[in-house]
Amino acid sequence: MTYSDSFLSILERVNNFPPLPQFLRIKPCFYQNIEEEIPAPHQQLVRKVYILWMMYSGTLCMNVISCIAWWIVGGGATDFGFSLLWLILFSPCSYTCWFRPLYKAFRADSSFNFMAFFFIFFLQCILALLQTIGLSGWGTCGWVATMRCFKYNVGSAIVMLITALLFTLVTVLMGLILFKVNGLYRGGGGSLHRAQEEWSTGMWKSAPVREAGFNAAAETAQGPSLPQYPAAVPSYPDNSHW
Repeated sequence: MTYSDSFLSILERVNNFPPLPQFLRIKPCFYQNIEEEIPAPHQQLVRKVYILWMMYSGTLCMNVISCIAWWIVGGGATDFGFSLLWLILFSPCSYTCWFRPLYKAFRADSSFNFMAFFFIFFLQCILALLQTIGLSGWGTCGWVATMRCFKYNVGSAIVMLITALLFTLVTVLMGLILFKVNGLYRGGGGSLHRAQEEWSTGMWKSAPVREAGFNAAAETAQGPSLPQYPAAVPSYPDNSHW
């Protein structure tokens, strides 16, 4: 397979995420295949971050249910409205704004995407911490709102307690992921200077071209294989825990 053939094969990939019914006029926006696009040593970490995104989205769904339970026993309709807004807004935005940059960073060794991930995911961690605290009027059933609800109705408070525990778990896991990816990136020689170089040269926009180059070189040498991740970034150990 030639370089141009490999490049065309990338362009011909059909977007498959989010998975949508065929009868809808709206089509998937992204192509996602961790086994195909992410180098084997880093697939485990990327899967964990993807699972974390699903956990966060599920927690936002549970938060809406908890806000309904809170509303029934005297909570404000404002909290329910905000909880619905957070679900509609943060569920897709978190995928687009921090999971996709990390996915593209590992796919093509992009320091620019690593930096985008660090910046946005750090803000996400702060937001998750605030949601865990659960201040009144924010539309999140965190610890403050849950403890307050125990004074009025134990049943509703227990439902809210589940959400508070989920927010706590998600926040802790986000912190662990942030430190894990940062240690991996710094340990491989990554820096802000590399990201600035990518930005100034426009290399951050050319991931498909570099990926095609990896494919073409690999197939010429030994047949079809995954794009090889540059040696500057260390392999993620298979037996590590988070």
